[in-house]
Amino acid sequence: MAAFRVALSSDFRNPDGSPTYPTFDLSPLISDPSIEIGYVAAEGGVMPGSALADYDALILVVPLFSRQSIPANRRLGLVARFGVGFDNVDLDACNEAGIAVVTTPHGIRRPLAVAIITFILALTSKLMVKDRLTRQGPDGFNQRASHMGVGLMGRVLGSVGIGNIGAEMFRLAKPFDMRYIAHDPYASAEVAKELGVELVDLETVFRISDIVTLNCPLTAETRHIVNARTLRLMKPSAYLINTARGPVVDQVALTDALEKGLIAGAGLDVFDTEPPPADEPILRLDNVIVAPHSLCWTDQCFAGTGAADIKAVLDFRQGVVPASVVNRAVLATNVWMQRLTAQQNSSAKSG
Repeated sequence: MAAFRVALSSDFRNPDGSPTYPTFDLSPLISDPSIEIGYVAAEGGVMPGSALADYDALILVVPLFSRQSIPANRRLGLVARFGVGFDNVDLDACNEAGIAVVTTPHGIRRPLAVAIITFILALTSKLMVKDRLTRQGPDGFNQRASHMGVGLMGRVLGSVGIGNIGAEMFRLAKPFDMRYIAHDPYASAEVAKELGVELVDLETVFRISDIVTLNCPLTAETRHIVNARTLRLMKPSAYLINTARGPVVDQVALTDALEKGLIAGAGLDVFDTEPPPADEPILRLDNVIVAPHSLCWTDQCFAGTGAADIKAVLDFRQGVVPASVVNRAVLATNVWMQRLTAQQNSSAKSG
């Protein structure tokens, strides 16, 4: 009987062959004699369909999975993203080919919420400024009274999005005794009530929040949802935090607002272009704290994310619909149902 084959995008390995993310435990796949794994390199940043022809599932980090990534023999049935974003996967093409795309919301939820809290505390306590002052010795120490931080009690924490990550952020922020508001057209009123979050319109989030956090996926509706107009609604003392996707923010408009003091500062883990060029204007600003799309990257984050991806792969192999399928429409297609039946039959024979 043919082995069940799992491909991993080659960015899971360093050039010397060592694992890029050591806490991603591959042993559940490696220890199963009926499963084979391999590494497939992107070509021009895109996963090549020809190299994926002999695989049943793909675990994907950074490269694009486009229409050209779909193998001609249509064997591939699952793409498991290593994270919660799926803007690097062509969902329409996957739907047509009967390929399910899964993400790992449970693996990333707590680490990313912690990253947002990290930005909140660093910005409001003026951590980076005080770090620089301290390194200047006595002259820097003497300037500390000019860089007073902002207390959180009674302030307004707003979120664009109150899904998996936004909800976890509010849970972690609860002890700060802030007022909590959010805009999300798909929000559960019950979940919002449980969290003590008031659901409001988008303009209200920008207008009254002392800290605006972005916890929404990148879609046609959310692209540049933060723009010159919404930034002008914000308080001059307010902060913006983006750990979602770079294009959710009009980066040129944000740079202008920060340079003019229209808002107090920003915490950015994501950018319009990644990596941003070294001469990117927003990187020169003192009122911005930045991270290279990795603030949530911890040993626990990658262990949890990897475990979720492996479970999705093993579920598919057993003929079980994996959790967290983002292109739900594919589940009703004949191609997908045939794939699932084939895996169920294969699993029964091997058992």
